[in-house]
Amino acid sequence: MPHRILQNRRAFIKTLAGAAAGLAGSGAIGAPLIKNPGLERKLTLNNMHTGEKMTAVYWADGHYMPQVLQEVDHLLRDHRTGSSIQMDRQLFDLLYLLQRDIGLHKEFQVISGYRSPETNEKLRKQGQGVAKKSYHMQGKAIDIRVPGVALRDVQRMALKMKAGGVGFYSRSNFLHVDVGPVRHWG
Repeated sequence: MPHRILQNRRAFIKTLAGAAAGLAGSGAIGAPLIKNPGLERKLTLNNMHTGEKMTAVYWADGHYMPQVLQEVDHLLRDHRTGSSIQMDRQLFDLLYLLQRDIGLHKEFQVISGYRSPETNEKLRKQGQGVAKKSYHMQGKAIDIRVPGVALRDVQRMALKMKAGGVGFYSRSNFLHVDVGPVRHWG
């Protein structure tokens, strides 16, 4: 093979490797939100539809805690159907960072976590501004409010993180956050 072709291939491969490394550290989808894996991570959640509350350490000693995560997944279930799925673990990390910025003693009031396809379609037909392919159905979104903290303040903190979607719903008094592409509305 001619020397020039090999040089071009090597340059191309180096370019691809550099681009991949850049994406991995840029907050791109799939990149870790928390850089220090040694910290203990705890969330306080209050499901407004079921009345269930929990404060739980979901990450410790460098690992997610499977039993705790199952309990969190259950708390975030679709309250209309009772169905649940494994929520995206990066969503919990996003909430942890947001809770840390707000104040670790604050709880998240959960308006909506997981949403089954049936529930999502029902809400869409009722004209409630629900996306056809909502990230709630994939376990990648949650609608929240924080008692004692202005919704606009929570929105500003979430936008500053640039970790996914942020939707502001002032009339319904909640904030949507997800770990999809970075975007915002409302």
